[in-house]
Amino acid sequence: MDLKIIHLGFPLDRALLPSDSSRQVLAIGDFDGTHRGHQDVIRRALRIGREEQLPVAIMSFHPHPREILGLSQYGQYLTPLEEKLRLFEQMGVDTAYVVKFTPEFAKLAPETFISDMLIPMGLHTIVVGFDFNFGYRGAGSVSTLREFCLPDINVDMVPPYMAEGEKVSSTRIRNLLEKGNVSEAAELLGRPYSLYGEVVGGDQRGRTIGFPTANLKLHEPFIVPAKGVYAVRAYIGDKRFGGVMNIGVKPTFTENTVPSLEVHLFDFDRSIYGETVRVDFLSFIRAERKFSSVQELIDQIGKDAQTAKSFYF
Repeated sequence: MDLKIIHLGFPLDRALLPSDSSRQVLAIGDFDGTHRGHQDVIRRALRIGREEQLPVAIMSFHPHPREILGLSQYGQYLTPLEEKLRLFEQMGVDTAYVVKFTPEFAKLAPETFISDMLIPMGLHTIVVGFDFNFGYRGAGSVSTLREFCLPDINVDMVPPYMAEGEKVSSTRIRNLLEKGNVSEAAELLGRPYSLYGEVVGGDQRGRTIGFPTANLKLHEPFIVPAKGVYAVRAYIGDKRFGGVMNIGVKPTFTENTVPSLEVHLFDFDRSIYGETVRVDFLSFIRAERKFSSVQELIDQIGKDAQTAKSFYF
């Protein structure tokens, strides 16, 4: 089943809505990360859709509302739009409404968002998380939805997903990645954290020391984990490989200003320039550091590869 993607703005162009939209279940949220808490919201919508024999849609927002509101850390994403849509499709959602978030949209009164965006969609049920806020300065809440939607539209609220006594959130996962803690991030995401990019030319130094690497240029504005060495699983087309990735400035040779992303794949020897590689982060191995000699670096990379293989195999 292919996900139907519909881009919306405000004012709403009703001609963009599917003709069969008179009854559907809608989950609303930004869903950056599509983590376990987000998955609970989406699965609740899918369950109601099955029970009522109705299509299930998601309304999300792009760019991230906090980016538009000036919170600069949201220039990068756990799941950029393309990745987020891929995950929605994987979960079995029928339609994704991507609402363009602008400064003008941010100023909408909660009541206007409901009357001019939601009610025209002819919804059966709206599903949101417990902390869902909307409208100007986040003045709208689940209570607001119920006040203006009931009894015509059901409103279902999903409680927080807790892990070790703390709610799972995109911010919590971002903080873990900034520390290189990809294994705990994976627990909260319900899958390994991943990113993907095109293989581009590098300085070829890895090949000269016996560890050829693919240098990745990211396709999307992914959050990049902390500098260091990681055990990874990589995908090229439908082929899967174990590997070890270095994120850093290569201080042994030259101190770059922008960290590079280089992955060495096990049992792999062919040119893949221009191809897309997806990388799943399995575990942090060590921090990046400067070595006293190239041979010391080579010895350490060999140890890193053996450590990474223990996670992959």
